Amino acid sequence: METTVAAPRVGLASWDIALQTGAAPQFVDITDQVLDRIGRSGLQHGLAVVTSQHTTASIVVNEHEPELLKDLSRLLGEIAPAASTYAHNGVPCGPNESANGHSHCQALLLSTSASIPITGGTLALGRYQRIFLVELDCPRPRRVTVMLLGTG
Repeated sequence: METTVAAPRVGLASWDIALQTGAAPQFVDITDQVLDRIGRSGLQHGLAVVTSQHTTASIVVNEHEPELLKDLSRLLGEIAPAASTYAHNGVPCGPNESANGHSHCQALLLSTSASIPITGGTLALGRYQRIFLVELDCPRPRRVTVMLLGTG
């Protein structure tokens, strides 16, 4: 007797998440939006790649604890303070842009993306881990791309 086993459905899905930030630095928790996209995709196992479409906004995985987020904001400001002198600030800006050398320097220390496994239809994050868009420049519209690859 021959048994036929169906191959799992392989899928690829991509979404953009539009955000409006309100301050800098600001840690915007986007975990639930990423989970929503995984649910819509029907994927059970695979990989979620979350990417910022901006050079002055980063993606990080960390704990969503208000006092920690204050510490992280303070650290970014100490590493590359907005009030310091940056050669980049001498470059002419476009309309609605401000001198932002500090935010580019801070972004260099963070990442533009995070890759997180999907297991059982959800993100394989640790107990306290959350996904954040980190605004480093000033309040503005931001876009995050979520790319999902896996099996359903």
